[in-house]
Amino acid sequence: MGQIKVEKNVGGIEGLHIIEPAVHGDSRGYFMETYNKRDMEEAGLNMNFVQDNQSMSTKGVLRGLHFQKQYPQGKLVRVIKGKVFDVAVDLRKGSKTYGKWFGVELTEENKKQFYISEGFAHGFLVLSDTAEFCYKVTDFYRPGDEGGLAWNDPSIGIEWPEVKGQYKGNADSEGYSLPDGTPLNLSEKDKKWECLL
Repeated sequence: MGQIKVEKNVGGIEGLHIIEPAVHGDSRGYFMETYNKRDMEEAGLNMNFVQDNQSMSTKGVLRGLHFQKQYPQGKLVRVIKGKVFDVAVDLRKGSKTYGKWFGVELTEENKKQFYISEGFAHGFLVLSDTAEFCYKVTDFYRPGDEGGLAWNDPSIGIEWPEVKGQYKGNADSEGYSLPDGTPLNLSEKDKKWECLL
């Protein structure tokens, strides 16, 4: 294989993969391949990407948990600045790990990438002052096709690192914060998602 190392089916969940690119660095900086179709195919990952996205978020921002209803997207996500805790939840009907979650810390230092196959809800929490987040997707964005789950759904039980607060029966972030007092910051839409069960 070439320039990547792949850990497949992380957390015992088929379809979730951690990808670590080879980083070539010296005193001047570094170089790495962030995507190589041949290397991915050699690792058994045969995705076809059609769109690249990038976002910037500030500390305490929690985006998610999002999924697409009719046109599911596979996502290859990474952080180019800062640090996030990235999460996927299995929503595939009939899957033996339905409702299970896996999370990984993605940082500009560790340069890990997380591939999330179609059929998962996805979200992330920003743990640094700011974070720039990049992702490739296997289908185009379609307005009106987005669904979501409550980020704090007790039936899923995601262990968001450093988050303090008590579940009050809904996805509102009021009363939740990071240890330094930074409040969790969710969009109005993300505060209204329902639980899985």
